[in-house]
Amino acid sequence: MKIKMSRRNFVGTAATGASAITILPGFAIASTEGILKTRLGFIGVGIQSHGLLNNLMKCPETVVMACCDVVTTKVDKFKGEAQALNDQKWIGEKHEVTGYKNYRELLERNDIDAVVIATPDHWHAQVAVDAAKAGKDIYCEKPMALTVAEGRAMVNATRKYNRVFQTGNMQRSWHAFRHACELVANGYIGEIKEVNVCVGPPVKALDLPAVGAPDNIDWDMWVGPSLYREYSPVLAPPVEDLNFPNWRSYREFGGGMVTDWGAHMFDIAQWALGMDESGPVEFNPPSKPAVIGLQMKYKNGVVLNHSHWGNKCEGVQFIGTKGKIEVSRDYLRSDPAQIVETEIKPTDKHLYKSENHYQDWIDAIKKRTRPISDVETGHRTASLCNLANIAYELQRPLKWDPEKEQFIGDNAANMMLSRAYRGKWNFLDF
Repeated sequence: MKIKMSRRNFVGTAATGASAITILPGFAIASTEGILKTRLGFIGVGIQSHGLLNNLMKCPETVVMACCDVVTTKVDKFKGEAQALNDQKWIGEKHEVTGYKNYRELLERNDIDAVVIATPDHWHAQVAVDAAKAGKDIYCEKPMALTVAEGRAMVNATRKYNRVFQTGNMQRSWHAFRHACELVANGYIGEIKEVNVCVGPPVKALDLPAVGAPDNIDWDMWVGPSLYREYSPVLAPPVEDLNFPNWRSYREFGGGMVTDWGAHMFDIAQWALGMDESGPVEFNPPSKPAVIGLQMKYKNGVVLNHSHWGNKCEGVQFIGTKGKIEVSRDYLRSDPAQIVETEIKPTDKHLYKSENHYQDWIDAIKKRTRPISDVETGHRTASLCNLANIAYELQRPLKWDPEKEQFIGDNAANMMLSRAYRGKWNFLDF
């Protein structure tokens, strides 16, 4: 694929755009009904993007202007859905959805206020940093970053260019999870001693046989900044396959279920424990190779376990001196049972309340405030998950400094906080 602009020209143009956009609100077109629109571009339009599209288009202010993917059939499908929603929502107005193969062409457009990033994880940092430079506000799917270094770069770029960044950890906008976290934070189960998080296994090396890429996909661009690997339909299935692709299991492109589901469940643990700008200080993996059993410890002594508890995965169990609380997408329960029926008092500590993760982002764009799952929050959760993968791979205890974001006395482990990049791609260039 040929890049329309050189990277140097893109950076210069984007920087100029960023300085201009920060003066104006991130919504500029007035409709006939006086609603100020937030104009969206979608980058990465696989299976996850369709749910995001429907949820974001329920927000009164939103209109879709463009979409981008390296798979042409996915662009065509998404364009049709987005155009239909535009036409249904903005009757009497014409807002044409344009499709692109190169996301940088989408970012050049001055009539796009914000972007939704739903690419595979290995693209998140590069696209988000480029979007921030181009003056776009950002919604980025979880897990926010593939490495700790990438997450910190995304935070720094967001702050430098004064962008509003929402991470797709939408459980924070669900009542049951917020209520569980407020009960924990206010001591309704006493002093917290232990937290158990059940999610799937850590990341693994790519072991898929290579086959020829279909004509409708630019495979070199799909691989992008990662070290090159040949095509497999497991990584990028055809558009008619409605199952989630499994690139997320492999180190080159994802972080396994430890980051995929962990970005949801470890996020809830971090929120309840008040660790949104910190994290554990110790990572102690099992003594023998395993995919479960990692123990993490915070500076205050609270132990966080990656463990199978109960009879269903994907949940969080808080154990305190006066009881326990368990929460997942299917239940909120406690022992004693009446704890979860407790109403949080006006005098208690109250966490950020969002009833709708997508409207919360749009509202933050209009107010120029930080949303419920701000970039720093998303980074700290993703970091915990990425550090867990490092501990499982090295199979030795690790000491972590959350403030410096470095392992203590372990140069080999510190080298794993970033990754090698291919060719022209370098997210640190901002």
